[in-house]
Amino acid sequence: MPVYVWVAETKRGRKLKGEIDAANENIALSQLKKRNFTVKKLKPKPKDIFEGISFLQPKVTSKDIVVFTRQFSTMIDAGLPLVQGLTILAEQSENPTFKKILKEITRDVEGGSTLAEAMKKHPKVFDDLFVNLVAAGEVGGILDTILRRLAFFIEKAQKLKAQIKGALTYPIVVVCIAIIVIAVILIFVIPVFEEMFASFGAALPAPTQLVVNLSRFMKSNVHWVLLGAGILFYGFRRYRKSEVGRRQTDALFLKLPIFGELLKKTAVARFTRTLGTMISSGVPILDALEIVAKTAGNVVIEEIIYEVRASIAEGQTIAEPLSENDIFPGMVIQMIAVGEATGALDTMLEKIADFYDEEVDAAVAALTSMLEPLLMLFLGGAIGGLVIAMYLPIFQMAGAIGG
Repeated sequence: MPVYVWVAETKRGRKLKGEIDAANENIALSQLKKRNFTVKKLKPKPKDIFEGISFLQPKVTSKDIVVFTRQFSTMIDAGLPLVQGLTILAEQSENPTFKKILKEITRDVEGGSTLAEAMKKHPKVFDDLFVNLVAAGEVGGILDTILRRLAFFIEKAQKLKAQIKGALTYPIVVVCIAIIVIAVILIFVIPVFEEMFASFGAALPAPTQLVVNLSRFMKSNVHWVLLGAGILFYGFRRYRKSEVGRRQTDALFLKLPIFGELLKKTAVARFTRTLGTMISSGVPILDALEIVAKTAGNVVIEEIIYEVRASIAEGQTIAEPLSENDIFPGMVIQMIAVGEATGALDTMLEKIADFYDEEVDAAVAALTSMLEPLLMLFLGGAIGGLVIAMYLPIFQMAGAIGG
């Protein structure tokens, strides 16, 4: 269906602009007049030459989804019909990819689909968690409340993800910069010193000779070194994508001395937040656990959650199977047991999630403060060691002349 770009004024003189789908220009004009708009400009939207190339289209971000969810919740709470709310949000969206998806959802809802069924057709944007909660909201007549919970949940999840990324990115970037600096020194700076030392005609000290040999190797084999690094990186990614590789690497990450504890705390926060949100929204416990498992982000934790689900299906509580692994601390298991016993499991899970969000904050801050001196020591030791090794012959020559 053709898309038209319009500019109009409201009765109060406020200027608005947007896009509208219509079979022709007259129908588009008629639809805008029904909204009591005075149309100033209406023309077909220019074709995007990159529209058919998917990887050149902007991705739908978590921010797009949060803004949509909050605004949609407000519209439903105010009594706007689903189709009208979706139409307005589609027109207002600045992300062309998201705009297109919202228009498709609007057409499906107009055609008789439920909102959850329409969203399920776009799994890359609306995951199982989102779709199932929307379905629960539609059935229970509390869609606006569910959407508010979803927006809050997504914001919390993104904050948690950003913290972990920040904690992991900082040391990786510093180490990469250090490697580049050391490579530049070895390939371009050390050969200059080597030519100067050759004119001395004396044997070089062992540290200096080691650095010179390393420089010669790097200069002669830099392409092989880069190729080898590329092959290792590619091989690791391929191995990580395999079922065995994913499980082994996920298990290894959880056992790392510093980062392992941080990942465990993050897993507990994500598990309790997701499960608490789903239970409080009326999703059955077995369905909720299946979705929580799929969104765990770690195969080891995913398997633990599936074991919990199987145990509950056999009549056990959640706390019993959780106590059989070392991922979930005793305090968490006890609080979940109390929540089950008192019938306030969703509230207890939210409290645990809030507590572990703070624990992750503290762990990231401690990790950053601990890594900074270690990274400075690494940088100082590596680059300082190279500098000292290259100046040793000069110091020896100066000593010999002074003697």
